[in-house]
Amino acid sequence: MKTLRFFMLSSIVCASLLALPLMPSTALAKGLPPAQHGGFADIVEDLIPAVVNISSTHNFDQAQDYPELPQFPEGSPFQDFFEEFMERRQGMPFEPQASLGSGFVIDAENGYIITNNHVVRDADEVRVTFHDDETLTAEVIGTDEKTDLAVLKVETDKELTQVEFGESSVLRVGDWVVAIGNPFGLGGTVTAGIISARQRDINAGPYDDFLQTDASINRGNSGGPMFDMHGKVIGINTAIFSPSGGSVGIGFAIPSELAAPVIEQIIKFGRTRRGWLGVRIQSVTDEIAESLGLDSPHGALVASVTPEGPAEVAQLKAGDIIMEVNDQPIDEMRALPRIVAGLPIGSTAKVKYWREGKMDIADVKIGELEKAEEEGLLTAGSEIGDGGLKIDNVGVSVKELTKSLRDEFGIGPSVNGVIISNIQPRSEAARKGLSIGDVIVEINQQEVSDPQEVADIIKNAAGNGRPSVLLLINREGEVRFLALKLQ
Repeated sequence: MKTLRFFMLSSIVCASLLALPLMPSTALAKGLPPAQHGGFADIVEDLIPAVVNISSTHNFDQAQDYPELPQFPEGSPFQDFFEEFMERRQGMPFEPQASLGSGFVIDAENGYIITNNHVVRDADEVRVTFHDDETLTAEVIGTDEKTDLAVLKVETDKELTQVEFGESSVLRVGDWVVAIGNPFGLGGTVTAGIISARQRDINAGPYDDFLQTDASINRGNSGGPMFDMHGKVIGINTAIFSPSGGSVGIGFAIPSELAAPVIEQIIKFGRTRRGWLGVRIQSVTDEIAESLGLDSPHGALVASVTPEGPAEVAQLKAGDIIMEVNDQPIDEMRALPRIVAGLPIGSTAKVKYWREGKMDIADVKIGELEKAEEEGLLTAGSEIGDGGLKIDNVGVSVKELTKSLRDEFGIGPSVNGVIISNIQPRSEAARKGLSIGDVIVEINQQEVSDPQEVADIIKNAAGNGRPSVLLLINREGEVRFLALKLQ
């Protein structure tokens, strides 16, 4: 049985050539591409000179870089063969591994070229081949792993052709697009298709917001541009979804409006400078929304705030649900990091949040994510995280958090609450993944310090017809909210 996998599109140089799928010959009358009698030729003719092939080499000079050799039974003739082979290899230089990708010129005057980070990651040498077959060595100006982008620079007296970014946000599902790149090392190749979907999250990074297309893109297309019908770059081809590693009509591109600010920062600073709010967040589930009085699950739930970070200074706290930032709605959790990352460092953002059944607004001075990472603040945002009182309608037993229990479970002195001492099999708590040693810090946003408080709050919630309760759990220093249905 074949397994569907995501493949980053850079390719290793290989001897085999794979057939590329043909573009459909018919199209609906509505939405035909411009110059329909000539197809895409007029657009492509002006764009191809700006698209380049990129090769990067990785030198290995240690024997352990070879894969582990097979083991043979004692006396096997193959054992002598491989031993003799390895003796001959001793002292011979290791051949560098070469990978191929694509890129495009974004600034002809300064020689800036855009590609994917994974095309040039850990490369000892990067070379760029232009449409006229001239090859130049490129300098890596900067990279960003979070969005898989890289900026290269070449020095040349030749006149380069550049392309410009367009507006990916105005694209609609069904709009025509053209991809140009270097699939399988074949050189400049043009394919066309439509936008199949928007805002795809393929778990490639924290800012996933991919455009999906059925234009044929394959390994080696990584870093190549995707154009709209105005000849503007609206995406950077990055990954495919495939059972075999070849195109099956599901490709993904970084949208231009996510890529452009990152590229601008790399060119200006040599690295990214993203906005930072200083909160750890989680999704708002149906049960959490219900327990907090929201009509529907939306926004980003604050699980913890970084001490002395921007959010804490603005008096945001765990349990708040962030609904908007500068009038931009947070429909789902993953929208918040993207929006905040694009805010200017030092600017003041208006953050609308839900707390205790009503909306409020906080003015938050945006910090710098990279600086916070360097200072280790991202891991410092959370608190140091058989028997007992049995609470049947959620399936747990809880005990007072004594010094001996703190020592046994490694719970720091700053953590307050009650400790879970037992989980009933097949209970709601077991289904939601609670464990012995977890500390219940709050229930329904009320702090708890002894087991009877837990029992009373849950009893009152059940008596008032509440279908669930909201717990704030501390596990090994990590905190998160969890809603439990009342049985």
